[in-house]
Amino acid sequence: MTDPTQDHPITCSREDGRVEVLFEGHEIADSGDVLVLKEADYAPVRYFPRSDVAMDFLQKTDKVTHCPYKGQASYYTIHRDARIIENAVWSYEAPLPGVSQIAGRLAFYPEHVDFKRAGLTAAETRAVDVNEVVRHTDSGSGSSQAEHWASNVSMPDDEAWEGDDFREEGPPPVAKPYEGTGSI
Repeated sequence: MTDPTQDHPITCSREDGRVEVLFEGHEIADSGDVLVLKEADYAPVRYFPRSDVAMDFLQKTDKVTHCPYKGQASYYTIHRDARIIENAVWSYEAPLPGVSQIAGRLAFYPEHVDFKRAGLTAAETRAVDVNEVVRHTDSGSGSSQAEHWASNVSMPDDEAWEGDDFREEGPPPVAKPYEGTGSI
């Protein structure tokens, strides 16, 4: 896909595997043909084929918006289990030429639904890049094959051992006398 402008790049790629859309815990879409559109600094957006969406739970609204990079968007309200979320889904029915792949597909606002990666079948499994898998593993030399990332936890003091008393003031603890009955 081409970049509409240098300052506003847009790319579109197929997501590996299946993705489900859950609304209030109920499946509303399930597809192995999801396109991910990445536009400038915006969060990526998943576009689902209409045939993989439970359209019985969507109702088209009068809302229409225009994007100078994608074209005119139409909106849908989700109606399910007595819950109504207005304009929670959108679609570019006739997008501009640079983004024609998303024509007729549906996108969901992530604040209203949950996306779930479903289990993959053998046919959907992509080849694993071994270099990416072993990037941070020990090569046998005792060091990683890539630079280490910053730790997200603090390491314990090397001299601290379980049972150490770190109190700086006061008397040392006194052992509790044995209170059992019978012999030791």
